[in-house]
Amino acid sequence: QVQLVESGGGLVQAGDSLRLSCAASGGTSRIYTMAWFRRAPGKEREFVAAIRYSNDQTYYDDSVKGRFTASRDSAKNTVYLEMNKLRPENTTTYFCAALMVAPSTNYRLPHPYDYWGQGTKVTVAS
Repeated sequence: QVQLVESGGGLVQAGDSLRLSCAASGGTSRIYTMAWFRRAPGKEREFVAAIRYSNDQTYYDDSVKGRFTASRDSAKNTVYLEMNKLRPENTTTYFCAALMVAPSTNYRLPHPYDYWGQGTKVTVAS
């Protein structure tokens, strides 16, 4: 059982930066990929970024490419999402998720992921 705890959300101004953290515990050696999703009220979770543990390859949604950076600190069992040049439309709740095996479907979809954090809210004021 993997536990995920996000932190780092808050209220910022447009153009500011934030770094989200996701601390993982329990069975972390079996994690295949960690991802960040976002979910606006009343909407489905949307893929933001992911990092594959075997080679630290990163993947991004086009809307955040060049502004957001996913990374991890293996010693701390923590993944990060550095968010730069934030925009009001980035306001939502962000979740980290752990995928334990290579997915047979698109890793950008939420359903293959095995474990989820509780989310951290980001508000970007204009």
